[in-house]
Formats: sequence, structure tokens, C-alpha cells
Amino acid sequence: MTQTRRSFLVALPLVAVAMPRGVEAQMARKIYRIGMLEVVPVAPNAANLGAFRQGLRELGYVEGQNFVIEYRSADGEAARFPDLASELVRLKVDVIVTRGTPAALAAKDATATIPIVMAASGDPVGTGIVASLAHPGGNVTGLSALAAEVHGKQLELLREMVPHIVRIAFLFNMSNPVLQAQWKEAEPAARSVGLQPQLLDVRNVRDLEPAFDTAVRQRAGAVIVGIDGLTQTHRTQIVKALATRHLPAVSREREFVDAGGLMSYGIRYADWYRRAAVYVDRIFKGAKPADLAIEQPTKWSL
Repeated sequence: MTQTRRSFLVALPLVAVAMPRGVEAQMARKIYRIGMLEVVPVAPNAANLGAFRQGLRELGYVEGQNFVIEYRSADGEAARFPDLASELVRLKVDVIVTRGTPAALAAKDATATIPIVMAASGDPVGTGIVASLAHPGGNVTGLSALAAEVHGKQLELLREMVPHIVRIAFLFNMSNPVLQAQWKEAEPAARSVGLQPQLLDVRNVRDLEPAFDTAVRQRAGAVIVGIDGLTQTHRTQIVKALATRHLPAVSREREFVDAGGLMSYGIRYADWYRRAAVYVDRIFKGAKPADLAIEQPTKWSL
């Protein structure tokens, strides 16, 4: 069984609050299926999966009774998302949990009826996934983090570590609509603090090494690594390439540091996966995604 097709047993909630007997009886006899549409395979996503399952346990779920998770990974290749999303729809899953804008868009294109919970997304309003954060309107809800303030803090941190920096490189996959929007914010943000921004557009793993060579050749003093399926899947390679070229870098994900990277500033994805379990639970209890406001982070972690 491959990592992209591995199923996990998760538990159904033993709900402590009062529910109508009909709903309770339905939950007792139905085996719910959670589809997970992910950018990375199971192994590098273990911490987030563990947090999601922990969130279910905290809600009273008992693993192994009446929940199955169908895990599908695009392995860093966003072009695979439409087929994987369609596969989950054919399996008639009860909810689809996604990570990243391309996965959420693919899931939304694949179904208008199965609820979709975004464990993390960049700008669901700007990319047309939902109508608004307060009132999503269709079958998609979950969690979102806009990145404008994050880039400003990342630039500040890098300048503290590399005081004489002049040029800063942004490792972004510009085929990702969220990173396109982030570049429009990051470029003027860098210029506003006296830095020369340099775009390193990487769209597949073959682009990584040439991009870093370009950064060195053009004398970039540091790198900001954009969050995308490509950079998440190949974060270990990216960390090694940066170290070899003596390029300090910052990312938005803690896993970047866990892989040996210098610094991260952003959200803790594990916390968001734990919170995504709450959305799934509410949907299984009858809530409609259209009525569940999309949450945004209230704190960032260094």
C-alpha cells in the first residue's frame, strides 16, 4: 500500500453534549470516511496528522471504531490534485480535509455537495474558494492565513541576523495563485525597508538547484522560502542547498527548522490541524460549511 493511498482508522465521537436520539443512532451505526487531500506523503506530514487525530480524541473520539481516513497526496505536484480530488468524490467520503489553496480549489471543482474543510489556505476569498470569511457560502470552510504581516516580520528578522544585507531572494512557486499574490505584497515590502527583492520562480524540483545558483550569482544575502507543495515536499533538499551555499533563510513553517533550516516565523500547522478536527466534528453533527466562519490566526510563532 503506497503512502498516497494509505487509509487510517480514526474514531467516531462519543459526544458529551446532548444530541437528538436520531442523530446519535445514526452516528453509532455509520462509518464516516474523511478524505484528506494533501501536498506531501504521510511520513513528512506525521506531526500534522497526529495533531488532527489528537483533536478528534479531545472531542471524545475513540480510534478504530467508526472512522476511516482516506489519505491522498500529490507528492508536491499540484497538477495531480484534480484527479486525486475526483477519486475521493468517487469514494463518497463524508468530508474532504485539504491543505493549501491548489488542493482546496481542486476539491471545490470536484464536488459542490461534499463538505470541504481547509486545514490551511492562503487567501480563500481572493482565489474564489469562498464568498467571504464570515459567510463562506458554499461547501467550503476551515482556516486561512493571509501573509502580508508575516513577510514584514520575516524581513525584520533577517535584517537583524544579517545587518548588511542588500538583496533578498524569494523562493516562490509562481504557478500557485497564493504565492503570486504574496509576491505582489512581498516585493514592495522589501523595497520599503531598503532591500532589493529577487524572485526565484521554482515550479518543479528541477528548478531548485539552478535557482539557488542564481541567488548566489546575483549576491542575495538571504532567502525567504514560500510555502507551497513543492517546497514542503522537498524541504530537506532545500535546507541542504541553502547550507551548502551559506544562505540564511526563513520560512513560514516550523517543519523547515525541524529539517535543519535556520529559522521559521508563521503559524504552527499542527495547531491548525487540531482545529480542523473541530470543524469536521461540527459538520458531522449537522452544521453546514456555508454557516461556519473561516478562522484566521491570532498569533504567530518564531
